[in-house]
Amino acid sequence: MTTIYDFSVKMPNGTEQSLKDYEGKTLLIVNTASKCGFTPQFAGLQELYLKYKDQGLEVLGFPCSQFHNQEFDNIEETTEFCQVNYGVTFPIFAKIDVNGENEDPLYTFLKSQKNGVLSKNIKWNFTKFLVDKSGQVVERYAPTTEPEKIEKDIAALLS
Repeated sequence: MTTIYDFSVKMPNGTEQSLKDYEGKTLLIVNTASKCGFTPQFAGLQELYLKYKDQGLEVLGFPCSQFHNQEFDNIEETTEFCQVNYGVTFPIFAKIDVNGENEDPLYTFLKSQKNGVLSKNIKWNFTKFLVDKSGQVVERYAPTTEPEKIEKDIAALLS
């Protein structure tokens, strides 16, 4: 059976990181954008990360420019923007596509596990996937779902 741990992702510097490094942790995986109406959700994501990281939560951010080009071209600008404006300390990975011909295999897997409304495709920035400690996708949340609305689900998986 395929799990999230079967995938590797690119770090901002271009090196590969195996998601096996996160085995046994609860993951919140989010496609992000720095110039989106939902960008203030970075603050809520960071709050969740700080509150629960010692209990095994990891928030993984994947910048994406597929929705009205709302991400910087340069990944260094993205990571600096997240740190300066929202104090982000959770991992931000290299920019990816979440839909289409060049979509990252991680997102192909995530979408195969949990459909969105009417479609598997990601509709917008800040779609969130909650992954349990065994690497299985347990929930998908719409971009409009504020991070604090996910907290009870995260807490339940961590207990």
